[in-house]
Amino acid sequence: MSDSYKKTVHRAASVLIVFSCMVMAAPLLMAEETRLLTLEQAIEIADKHNKDIQKAKEYISWTEGKYVEERAAALPQFLASASVSRSHDESQLVFNSYYPDLIDRDNASVSVTQALFTWGQIGAAIRAAKEGEAYAQEQLNQYRQTVQKEVTVAFYDILLARELLELAKQNLRQKEKQLEESRNKYVSGVATDYDVLAAEVALKNAKPDRIRAENLLKTTRERLRFLLAMDKEAVDAQGDLNISYKPIPSFDEARIIAMENRPDLKSLDNRIKISKEMVKVANSLNKPRLDLRGEYGWNYYNPTDMPSGDGELWTMGIQLNFPFFDGLRTQGRVAQSKSDVRTVEIEKSKTIDSISLQLRDAINTVNESDEIVKALSDNVTQAERLLTMAEKGYALGVKIRLEVDDAEINLLQAKGNLSKAKRDYLSACTNLNWIMGVLSPDEKKL
Repeated sequence: MSDSYKKTVHRAASVLIVFSCMVMAAPLLMAEETRLLTLEQAIEIADKHNKDIQKAKEYISWTEGKYVEERAAALPQFLASASVSRSHDESQLVFNSYYPDLIDRDNASVSVTQALFTWGQIGAAIRAAKEGEAYAQEQLNQYRQTVQKEVTVAFYDILLARELLELAKQNLRQKEKQLEESRNKYVSGVATDYDVLAAEVALKNAKPDRIRAENLLKTTRERLRFLLAMDKEAVDAQGDLNISYKPIPSFDEARIIAMENRPDLKSLDNRIKISKEMVKVANSLNKPRLDLRGEYGWNYYNPTDMPSGDGELWTMGIQLNFPFFDGLRTQGRVAQSKSDVRTVEIEKSKTIDSISLQLRDAINTVNESDEIVKALSDNVTQAERLLTMAEKGYALGVKIRLEVDDAEINLLQAKGNLSKAKRDYLSACTNLNWIMGVLSPDEKKL
């Protein structure tokens, strides 16, 4: 075998190995792609793809179909029919020897039925179906606001997890730096084995915090991806936890806003209207009803050994139906429908009471979070000054290393607590907007 041939085979094998590695690594590279999203982009994606919102949109389609179905009762009903038959009846020969053995009958016709008077049944059913469409729309609005709240909170959770991870990494780097410094001093003879061992222990204690922070970040990202219904693409939040303060409404102001904007209250109003219309429907079941009925067509009659005939036919008339006694079935349905009205009214009253309680808790939580953020902001400033003073004192020899370590730990804790407080404040504002029913792009929020 020649050397040139061996080189060619070697090159081909190398290319094949490289290509195989690229093919195997491609899915991994694709899996690592992460889409950075702003809060507005995340909310927009959720509004299009979230499963709960899609289900609510399908319910709107169902109610639209229900409205068309109920409206059909008020429109003329046309029916086209045709038949071809042959009959043979020997029993008639006993009475009439001239009765034909076979009779052929063919006919075709179009009939129409139009409700004239139904004691309000059709009108009430149509109005109920129309209110059903409005109810479905408010259900969609409620799902949209709930999903937006969940997406917003999940977004803030990612930002918090990222800041906590960065603080954990800073702490770890500080511990690595301290360990290296302790080892150098040990080599120089100005530190003992105890100092090195203490630095190693501190470094190992810092690693679990970083691992937990990394896992928290992964978990929060997966939570956001679930809410956005993005199965094949990793997502991440783009932004920070900066706060822009806005006036917090009083309880009375917030309650007025909630009563005007809460989609669940509006949907309960729709349900009350639907239930009242259903009372009218039930009450009409044992009342008189008038219908216009008509038919027009063609008929062909051909008996055996007898003259045949054909021609047009038509009928027109008004039909009255009056089920004046149905075993008290109608009274039972009316009682059930009235009970449904009272049940929904009680549910609305309970919802209003629940909203009032939620508003008080939400406003208190926002005020509490606001005060905590302001207090911790000053605490971070003081912790930074304390660390600066400790480092200068350590450089001048009037402070020991332990005091510097304590100052660093206090600063990291202060920053972590401040980040958590900011997240809690932003989430509390989001929750308050959701309770007031204004958590949507076209509403004024905190």
